[in-house]
Amino acid sequence: MKLGNLLSAILLSALVQGLSAAETKEAAPALTPAARANAIAFKFYSKAAGKPGNIFFSPYSIHTAFAMVYEGARGKTAQEIASIFAFQPGPLDRRASFESLKKDLAEDAKGAEFTQANSFWAQEGYTFRPAYIKSLRAHYDAEAVQVDFAAKTEAARGEINGWTEKRTKGKIKELFPKGALNPLSRLVLVNAVYFKGTWLEPFSKDMTADADFTKTGGEKVKVKMMAAPAARKAEYSESEELQALRLPYKGGSLSMLVLLPREGKTLAETEKTLTAEKLEAIRKGLEKRKVKVFLPRFTFSSGFTLNDTLSELGMPAAFTEGAADFSGMDGTKKLYIQTAFHKAFVEVNEEGTEAAAATGVAMGVKSMSFDMFEFRADRPFLFFIEDAKTGLILFMGRMEEPKSE
Repeated sequence: MKLGNLLSAILLSALVQGLSAAETKEAAPALTPAARANAIAFKFYSKAAGKPGNIFFSPYSIHTAFAMVYEGARGKTAQEIASIFAFQPGPLDRRASFESLKKDLAEDAKGAEFTQANSFWAQEGYTFRPAYIKSLRAHYDAEAVQVDFAAKTEAARGEINGWTEKRTKGKIKELFPKGALNPLSRLVLVNAVYFKGTWLEPFSKDMTADADFTKTGGEKVKVKMMAAPAARKAEYSESEELQALRLPYKGGSLSMLVLLPREGKTLAETEKTLTAEKLEAIRKGLEKRKVKVFLPRFTFSSGFTLNDTLSELGMPAAFTEGAADFSGMDGTKKLYIQTAFHKAFVEVNEEGTEAAAATGVAMGVKSMSFDMFEFRADRPFLFFIEDAKTGLILFMGRMEEPKSE
């Protein structure tokens, strides 16, 4: 059986002209690079969780794409973006933080396949500030490509989508949907992340069997429930509210952390109190235990439009004509973020997890008992693909509506 697939696509289609690193007056809190990258995770999830169904997205990919955006933001626009993403105002500190994340990931993903790539697609003949382009190349290893949005919009969109599909091993298709770009587009920024890992302790395919999964409303559906022949030594904790289990991947320190509400408790109750601080407390409470693990194979996709969500979170200026200031890109205030999208797909099975994520920003001119515990995920749960050493969240999701095979 092929590896489980877990992928996320995030698309930010934006019309912005000249984003640059803004200088804000407020002192940034003393956060680790991973904590800064995670800043968007719970803010975004709090908005997405209001709707029923499955959720899946990549906080890390969104963070990286908007880091490139922030390099060109100025004034109030920059302050608002920084407040949501916890970017440091000082470029040296901010870039050092980003470099630290890349270095840690390269080390901690050993034994798994992990790659990321950035690119920027500029309108032929349009003048961007050399300092901005230099910062994208030097600090984000962004590949530079010139296209003609003005006269060949669809051709440009096809090239960008093709690049993204290739960098995510075919997992992210049509990052920018038809109509997302137009002749006024001037710059597109894309981040692509790909991960493929196998469980340190794979599930036995012979042990997978049909089992009931109780959905939020009480309806029972059949799922393929994975299991192992015996209990495993795993990092586990439990409280009156939930059970927590970490399933590591081979090699480095990347793992899946699963939060399962207790029977009688709802996922919504857990979500209401879920914060970065609470997640960290759960992580610290994990201890090696003998655990009999049951986890469903699952596959689903998610899609989001990010404009309203990010605006409501506190950065409306970036999406507003007449208010956006991305003068660090081209020296003018003509650009704003036109639209933003997020796509995601996840599949998990006995062998492991495959994940991909892509974020694009387009810029343009305005116009149980004894010593053994049981972890049976037969009801909705939350899951994270993260670096157990640094706490960096690569992917975050809610599995509420399993698809029967």
